[in-house]
Amino acid sequence: MDLRKIQQPLKDRYREDPSASQITLTATGGSGASPVVCSVGAGQALREAQAHDGVGGPGTGACSGDLLLEALAACAQITCQMVATAMQIDTKRIAVRVEGDLDLRGTLGISRDVPVGFERIRMQFEIDAPEASDQDLDDLQHKTERYCTVMQTILQPPAIETSLTRRTG
Repeated sequence: MDLRKIQQPLKDRYREDPSASQITLTATGGSGASPVVCSVGAGQALREAQAHDGVGGPGTGACSGDLLLEALAACAQITCQMVATAMQIDTKRIAVRVEGDLDLRGTLGISRDVPVGFERIRMQFEIDAPEASDQDLDDLQHKTERYCTVMQTILQPPAIETSLTRRTG
């Protein structure tokens, strides 16, 4: 795959018309069969999400924390693959593993001293590229981290606006 050939017209277009590069992605949540289950849709996928069993959910599906870590892993995986292609690093395998630690006492409101959300997230890259130098792999990891949209969003969080629409009847 010639990624540069595919991306060049896009880059040219975005340089000529910066507004063409601005997109809005949308995800929606909908009620599930109980208060601890919902449906989540983004792009072309619909998926069930559940409260974690540590807060009273069934524990048989992905919780929102899992979905966040999956989004980070997917973004880092695809970004790393694309960067390796652009750098012309021949890889046999790329795998990204993401783990996150959180204390459920914060989520359950047991202790105000415990933060709600992840306290630490770890991302591990496993890259099998026999011909690549250590410097090549360091550059690949650095560029992947730099261009991973989800990672950069977590590191530099955007302002989040909320609103409420009241429905009656």
